Amino acid sequence: MRQIAIIGGGSWGTALALALGRKGHPIRLWVFENELVESINSQRRNALYLSEFELPDCVTASHSLETVLGGADIVLTVVPSHHCRAVYQAMLPFLRPEVVLVSATKGIETESLLRMSEVISAVTLPVFQPRVAVISGPSFAKEVAKGDPTAIVVASEDLGTAQLIQQEFSSPSLRLYTNTDVTGVELGGAVKNVIAIAAGVCSGLGFGFNSLAALVTRGLSEMTRLAVACGGRRDTLGGLAGMGDLLLTCTGELSRNRSVGVQLGQGRKLAEIVSSTRMIAEGVLTTTATVALARKYQVEMPITEQMEAVLHHGKSPQEAIRELMERRLKGE
Repeated sequence: MRQIAIIGGGSWGTALALALGRKGHPIRLWVFENELVESINSQRRNALYLSEFELPDCVTASHSLETVLGGADIVLTVVPSHHCRAVYQAMLPFLRPEVVLVSATKGIETESLLRMSEVISAVTLPVFQPRVAVISGPSFAKEVAKGDPTAIVVASEDLGTAQLIQQEFSSPSLRLYTNTDVTGVELGGAVKNVIAIAAGVCSGLGFGFNSLAALVTRGLSEMTRLAVACGGRRDTLGGLAGMGDLLLTCTGELSRNRSVGVQLGQGRKLAEIVSSTRMIAEGVLTTTATVALARKYQVEMPITEQMEAVLHHGKSPQEAIRELMERRLKGE
C-alpha cells in the first residue's frame, strides 16, 4: 500500500487518518500542536479532536514536516485555507516531484482569490509540475470517524490521478466518485459554507422550514452561477460537491458554519462566537473572498453579499433578511 502523509491533525485530518488507517495504509500525521504528538503516539488518541476514537497502530504523528513527508506517495493536506500557502511553502523542500498532492481544504484564498489547488500549483510549479487532486462532498468528520457510510468526490484535471486516489481511499464506509471539474468541486465546497451560515441565521431567528428551503435553493443558484462563470460545470453543482454538501452543511447539527449562523441570529457577536471555540468555520473567511470573486466575474450573489455585511460590517441579521425579501421581483 502507498505511504500517505496527512498534513493537519484537526477533526477532519484525524477522521481521514482513521478512515484510511482502517484500510491498513501506513500513515504519518503532521500535527501542529506539539502536545498532541505524544497523545497520538502513546495513547492512540487525539486529545483535542475526536478524542473518543482510537487511532490504528499504522498511524504515527510528528511535528516535523521532513519526517512526515519522507517517502510519501500521497500527501493529503487538511489545513485551514488561510494557512495553505504557508504550509506548502514549508513542505516544498521535502516533496518528491512524483508525489500526488490531495487537498481536503474547503476555501478560497482571500488575497489572491485562488482556490486551494491553484495555491498548491502556484507554490510548487517553480520547482516541479504537481499532480493535484481535491476531495470534497458531504462529510462530517465525526461520522467519517465512526465509519458511517459516506460518499464524496475526488476531482483532478487528470482523470488517472483522480482514479488513483479513488482506489486508494475508497473503503466499505467511504465511497469516492471521480470528476475532472476541479473548479466546480472546489467552489461548491467553499461557497456552501457561506450559505450554511445564512441557514443558521434563519434558524437562530426562529424561522421554519419554508425559509430554509428557499435559502438552500437560492443558495445553490448562487453557487452554480459563480462556478460556471469561473469555468466549472453546472452538473457538478447538482452533485455531491454541490447540492449534497450544501444540504448537509445547512441542516446538520454538526455543521460549524451553521452553528455560527445560529448564534448570529440569536444576537451574539462574531468575535465572541469565534473566540469561544477551537474549531474553524471556513465560511467566515470565505465570505469575503466569495464576494470579491463574484464581483470580479460580475456574478449576482445576494445571499452571500448579505452574509458578508452581517459578518464583517455590522449589519443585523434581521435587516439582511428583510433586504433579501424586498429585492426587485424577477423570474426564477
